[in-house]
Amino acid sequence: MRDMTSPAGISSRTVASPWTCKSRHKTIAAIRYGRRSGKTYFRKAIIVKLFFQRITILLQRTYRACSTVAKMEEFLQGCSAAEKGRFESSSGIHVVLGNEACDLDSMVSSLAFAYFLYKTSGGLGKTVVPVLNIQRAEFPLRRDNILLLKESGIPPEALVFRDEVDLAVLHRAKRLSLTLVDHNVLPSADSELEEAVVEVIDNHQSERTPSTSCSITVETVGSCATLVTERILHKAPEVLDSQIAKLLYGAIVLDCVNMVPEAGKVTPKDSQMSCLLESRFSDLPPRGALYQILQSALFDVSGLSTEQILLKDRKVVSGGNLRLAVSTVHMTMDMFLQRRSLLEELCEFCHDHQFGAVVAMTISFNERSEPDRQLAVYSSSTLYREEVSQALENTQNPSLSLSPMSSPYNDIRSYHQGNALASRKKVLPVLKDFLNEWGKKQVRCGVAEDLEELDDFDLMGSPGLDADARPRCFSASQHHRRRLIGSEDSGMEDDFQVPATPMNSLVEGCPLDDGLPRLSADAILEKFSHLGGDSGEDTESGWPGGQ
Repeated sequence: MRDMTSPAGISSRTVASPWTCKSRHKTIAAIRYGRRSGKTYFRKAIIVKLFFQRITILLQRTYRACSTVAKMEEFLQGCSAAEKGRFESSSGIHVVLGNEACDLDSMVSSLAFAYFLYKTSGGLGKTVVPVLNIQRAEFPLRRDNILLLKESGIPPEALVFRDEVDLAVLHRAKRLSLTLVDHNVLPSADSELEEAVVEVIDNHQSERTPSTSCSITVETVGSCATLVTERILHKAPEVLDSQIAKLLYGAIVLDCVNMVPEAGKVTPKDSQMSCLLESRFSDLPPRGALYQILQSALFDVSGLSTEQILLKDRKVVSGGNLRLAVSTVHMTMDMFLQRRSLLEELCEFCHDHQFGAVVAMTISFNERSEPDRQLAVYSSSTLYREEVSQALENTQNPSLSLSPMSSPYNDIRSYHQGNALASRKKVLPVLKDFLNEWGKKQVRCGVAEDLEELDDFDLMGSPGLDADARPRCFSASQHHRRRLIGSEDSGMEDDFQVPATPMNSLVEGCPLDDGLPRLSADAILEKFSHLGGDSGEDTESGWPGGQ
């Protein structure tokens, strides 16, 4: 009978023998060792299997990433080569153009949508090129752009910039098609290119008149990259790879301030598109960490001059003879006003870039990601400074809730902006409306362009106009030049007015009251003939002879 109390069913008779007793202990030890070694082997096998699975996944991701980078880099290298060859081998050029600030959202939208068109064009014969709307020399100022490109494996050398391609020449040759991203109208300097615009994708307030020749997608979401993501997912989701996803995701997260509702930027569509990217691409960096490194790069202005800080995120609006620079400045107003030689650098900036005034919109965030906004208006012209400031103070759509701040300079008016949700996107339409009215005044006074040629011309003293009816029109370019060369006191608050002409007691009224004398071409030639032929004066006409 089998003894069930003995290990492995060994009988009690066998156990009685000393030899068999030793065997019994060996057997028990072997069984125990076998169990332990079996468990250890099983654990090791699982660890090895998981290790190789992980290695396989990493290799697959690396292969996909390398493949993606190769595809994107191949596309960009092709664009760069075509640009260097002046697009001679292309029958047509389809340029995807971002806005003139070239912030992260604008750059990413341009690159991603151009790549989408490249992959889905179906061999239409046109070369698709993303063009960054700044000079290449200004790109190093966009440190957040450079950081995201590096994280995505895209070399900045492969990009094409505005100063490297002549869009006007392509348009005149009828070879240009334009898609605008992150803005919906071209600035006045590019007005001749309007006929080439075939599509618009933008998240700003629409200023474009609907047209059958131009497809318009304008929706006031937090980021233009949101709308580009939506288009790609709807039309060709296979185009969206991990590299494009990282670019789009980074732009959305930064523009929407880490998707925090308190910042007032994120919309439901922004959240929807960011969640879709997260679900489709599990290897995207954590949202919070990505936002922190991009925001740190965005706010890093160390080593930059005032001019570079203003150029870093600048947009230009103009009307008549007045051009405004509207710059987002990533620091507090106190830090900005305390910069060394600020007034001189602002004056040089306006002179070098032909601006009549600068609107600097500073921004910072507290620990809850809530924005704190302040605003400064600079101009060496009292008139420009007062008019721009009043336009911002009086606007109700939206109300900026401006309260004056102390400024150490007479030429700078600074404010705390109570409506912290009113970003530059909402302030620009206010300034454009103001400049439209300014331009109309200049048209009525008839000197919209001539004033650039007239130094110290003052229309305010024109006879025959009531004081309230006189449009205030003049140019600041000469004033900035005089300030820079030191030919006038920089502390004076003049508006380019010349001293009143002394009254001539022998002449009643002004000789020019009836307008300028009318001269025909023949009369002018006759005067020049007198100048060339006479050594004295033409006493009949009163013109001096040749001297």
